[in-house]
Amino acid sequence: MPLLRHAPPAGTTTFGLLAEFGTTADLYRACEQIRDAGYTRWDAHTPFPVHGLQGAMGLRRSILPYIILVMGLAGALGGFALQTWVHAVEYPLVISGKPYFAWPAFVPITFELGVLGGALGAVFGMLGLNRLPMHYHPLFHSGRFERVTDDAFFISIEARDPRFDAVATRGLLEAVGARHIEEIAP
Repeated sequence: MPLLRHAPPAGTTTFGLLAEFGTTADLYRACEQIRDAGYTRWDAHTPFPVHGLQGAMGLRRSILPYIILVMGLAGALGGFALQTWVHAVEYPLVISGKPYFAWPAFVPITFELGVLGGALGAVFGMLGLNRLPMHYHPLFHSGRFERVTDDAFFISIEARDPRFDAVATRGLLEAVGARHIEEIAP
């Protein structure tokens, strides 16, 4: 059996609840109400980006731009430092009468390594923040959830959420307009 990354709380036999919604407007309103109810371990699943959904879910801004900035600056600084060390310290050669520390010649490589660092920061930062690759998730066992990549809208609330209560959470999902609610096994 694959490694479970989302273990349910001790003593429970469910991963959580999965609720299906008919439209993006229904999903948006449900996200606002679930956020206002105080749930913290839940997610919305859509086949395409829904404008403003992160605000309705109460998500804070991503730190990915800062990761990209730090990695880009680190790449540029590393490239500049390496060239300085090579040309001015370890292998000093006078070429065409230029000084050992001819920094204008270092600019293209510094720029390229800055771009490379930023790109690597974007790729690996995105993978890390999204916890990818995830080879197993309990939602993959739901037959209805397969439609999330086509035409369905879902909200999943995990059992490890401090406010989770199977009956009360199901009642909340019914009250916010879920078309179908399914209990997901771990």
